[in-house]
Amino acid sequence: MKTHFKKLMNPKYFGSYEFAPGEKKVLTIDKVVQEDVQGADGKKEECIVCYFLNAKPMILNVTNCKAIAKAHGTSYIEEWSGKDVTLYTTQVSAFGQTVDAVRVEQSAPKPKPFMSDDKFIKAVESVQSGKTTLDKILNVYQLSDEQLKTISQ
Repeated sequence: MKTHFKKLMNPKYFGSYEFAPGEKKVLTIDKVVQEDVQGADGKKEECIVCYFLNAKPMILNVTNCKAIAKAHGTSYIEEWSGKDVTLYTTQVSAFGQTVDAVRVEQSAPKPKPFMSDDKFIKAVESVQSGKTTLDKILNVYQLSDEQLKTISQ
C-alpha cells in the first residue's frame, strides 16, 4: 500500500488522502457545529465541522451538507447526530485545478450488521496483532457498547 504525503503531516481534518483508490467509508456523525478553523495560511475562517465517532472531523461544504440533508431527510444539523454517512472521493474543479475531494453519498447507507461473538473474538485478536484496525472493522460491522469497550482496551 502506498502512503500519501499528506498522511504523514497528520492534518487535523479528514481529507481525500484517507482513502485507498475506489474505497468508500461509512462513518457515524457525532455532532455538527460551526467553529473557527485555521487554514494553512494561518487565517481563521468560520466553517461547518462534522465530528464523527472514531474518525477525524471533516469540514463540510455546501455540497456535502445538502447530501447529508437529502440522505437523512432533514436540513437540521442537530438531527444528524447518530446518523451514518457514506464518504467517497471524486475529482472536482476548484480554483482552476482538478483536485480530489471527499463527497457524501446522497442516500443513507444500509445499516451495518452486528458482529457475532465468534467473529468478535477473532477481530480482537486481529486488532491486537496489527492485522487490522478498529476503523476497518467499524466500516463493515456495528459493535455493541460492550464490544467497543473491550476492543478499545
